[in-house]
Amino acid sequence: MAESRLSSGSIVSGVAGRYASALFELAQEADAIDDVAEKLAIIEALAAESEDLRRLLTSPVFTSEEQLAGMSAVAEKAGVTGIAGNFVKLVASKRRLFVLLPMIRGYRALVARAKGIVNAEVRLAEQPSAAMLEEIKTTLREVAAAEVDVDVKIDPALIGGIVVKVGSRMVDSSLRTKLNSLRLAMKEVR
Repeated sequence: MAESRLSSGSIVSGVAGRYASALFELAQEADAIDDVAEKLAIIEALAAESEDLRRLLTSPVFTSEEQLAGMSAVAEKAGVTGIAGNFVKLVASKRRLFVLLPMIRGYRALVARAKGIVNAEVRLAEQPSAAMLEEIKTTLREVAAAEVDVDVKIDPALIGGIVVKVGSRMVDSSLRTKLNSLRLAMKEVR
């Protein structure tokens, strides 16, 4: 287990990293890595949809008792039980809800690494069709020579094209970047 803790430090750090690493080790021991990931994804999705939940997670005005009661109710209603449910309640009782979402992202990164999955961020000017998204995933799988978890972000400022970031490598073939390069080249000509 010490090796797991040491190696996970490079992926996740700080308070969120320590909690994510501890949760990952606990889930690993209980053979519940995927179950915990699925249930944490529910909490993450609920937070993305609900401004009230985001306020509960981030506002310091709530007492630990109020945070615990609120998160217990949310977890119960959403079916987030077991290790994931207990984890959410623990985080609430320790007044660490403000870093719950980074903890969930850290846990997901640890799961991905354990499974040999490479994370990729793809930014596009508009939502891709299902066929285009599948083609992007297939291409990234071939390039990375591994399973790829693709996080698609829509950025209308790109105008067109695509920006892909896999690990520390980035490929920017957006129209905005090409226009900026052309603008700089034309300034140098003057």
